[in-house]
Amino acid sequence: MQKAAATAIPPAPITSPEIARDAKREPLKGILLMLTASLLFAVLGLLIKIMGPGYRTWDIAAYRFIGGVLVLVAVSRQRRQLFKPANPKLMIIRGLTGSAAFVACIIAIRSLPLSTAMVLFYSFPAFAALLSPLIFGERIRLAEIGCILLALVGVAIILDFSLAGTLSGQIMAVVGAFFAGLTIAIIKKLRATHSSIMIYFYFCLIGAAICMGPFLAAPQIPRWGMDWVIIGGIVLTSVAAQLLMTTGFLYCKSWEGGLLMTSEVIFVSIFGIIFLNETPGTRLAVGSLFILTSAGAFNFFSRPAQKPPAVGPDH
Repeated sequence: MQKAAATAIPPAPITSPEIARDAKREPLKGILLMLTASLLFAVLGLLIKIMGPGYRTWDIAAYRFIGGVLVLVAVSRQRRQLFKPANPKLMIIRGLTGSAAFVACIIAIRSLPLSTAMVLFYSFPAFAALLSPLIFGERIRLAEIGCILLALVGVAIILDFSLAGTLSGQIMAVVGAFFAGLTIAIIKKLRATHSSIMIYFYFCLIGAAICMGPFLAAPQIPRWGMDWVIIGGIVLTSVAAQLLMTTGFLYCKSWEGGLLMTSEVIFVSIFGIIFLNETPGTRLAVGSLFILTSAGAFNFFSRPAQKPPAVGPDH
């Protein structure tokens, strides 16, 4: 009886005044959610890097998306509602733009030096800042644009950026950044009426459909237990990171979240030093300083102006 009664009561909409007030009162919650998501995305990147060379991009993508669908269906309390989004058109567009960003980034990485591809791709917060006001009316000030540019300089320093490789590869990296910026702007919009689980579920569903053909053409099936452990880690970290990031957009604007997500570069560099025996250099320290400074400056410029206390009448 209790279970039936619980399922009969629809959940409160996430656009309720209570949540809106919480989002205004707790800006640090958005920062913590985004930083934690960045840390998990860095773990995801480490797991992908240590996968055997026999696994293609389509193999990893297929396991990630199919595993994501299975995990989200398993943890969702309202499985039927996953297939009933309030805005199905925008949900499908989110899945397509996210998949386009993923494919474009992979193409760029294969045709460019890694540092060139990643620096160009990490320009996505700038695209989010450009697209969000045009599409969804989010406002951004000149000082906040400066914070984004400062973070991009930090990313370029850490990755030792140089504009190398083919022009087509550079174009694909920028195309990937464009679609990534558009995707996080759409996520911000969808988060007002949809749960984090539903948003990522559609991304996995559409991504799995796109990857299925190339995957089935020559599937690489894990033969060793450690491979299954790594694949399980890829699925779980990607699910957790995406859900944390999507939830974080309740507490920050789309381009603000993108700015915070550039911290992933710092985590990736640290993991490379710890687990892959990469040599630390001054670039990591200087680039990290730029990124952290941009985050601190952004927090300063985005604070609401304090009103002077009211002065009562003299007695």
